[in-house]
Amino acid sequence: MPHKNPIDVDDLLKNWEDVYKKGLLTFWVLLFLHERPAYAYELSPAIAELSQGTIVADDNSLYRALNRFESLGIVASELRQSEVGPQRRYYRLTEAGTELLARFIRRNILVFEQPAIAERIQAVAAP
Repeated sequence: MPHKNPIDVDDLLKNWEDVYKKGLLTFWVLLFLHERPAYAYELSPAIAELSQGTIVADDNSLYRALNRFESLGIVASELRQSEVGPQRRYYRLTEAGTELLARFIRRNILVFEQPAIAERIQAVAAP
């Protein structure tokens, strides 16, 4: 049976992307921490840059995520003296965090590089 109301693709896309982006925040945080330890205030602009502006996370969301990751054992933190101002808490990926990130990438990211999938993506995305 055909849909009676006009479909607002922009609205559907926004809703889909909102859910998608919330789920990918973990990926972007862990990917950045794989490169080097960082303090929380560094993460928001770094993630925005890495994700080419597609993922924007406020500091409160990042702190909640980092605390959750630390309680899970995939991130560890330590206080370090800052060159300016008070000490800062730096977060780093643990061995378990590195393994989790690697497995996630193999199962959920690298699949897009498979020729059959990449060709399908290109066929849809081509102008």
